[in-house]
Amino acid sequence: MSFKANTTTKSSKSSGNAGRRRVCFEVDAEPGSQVCVAGSFNSWNPEAHVLRPAAGAGHFKRIVYLEPGAYEYKFVIDGNWSVDPNCPSFAANNLGTLNSILEVSPAKRGKR
Repeated sequence: MSFKANTTTKSSKSSGNAGRRRVCFEVDAEPGSQVCVAGSFNSWNPEAHVLRPAAGAGHFKRIVYLEPGAYEYKFVIDGNWSVDPNCPSFAANNLGTLNSILEVSPAKRGKR
């Protein structure tokens, strides 16, 4: 299995997500794959954040709104738990494997 991933953050302007940051999880996997993201932000529940096919065959994407902070996560592709190969930060977990680390920084305030 080969895949690549991208995780980006932006400020949220939606009133229901005040203080949260928009995080885009993206990964390439075989077309037709079941792709999810699980992490400390969703109690490691892969069903909570299923990625949807996006532009291009085999490209999957999901927007999640998160409070600023540090989160551990993994992609789950067809039942296989995988670290984000494009994430430079990892932490060991209690299963003897690694988790990817996502740092969500607070929104920058504009000049007044």
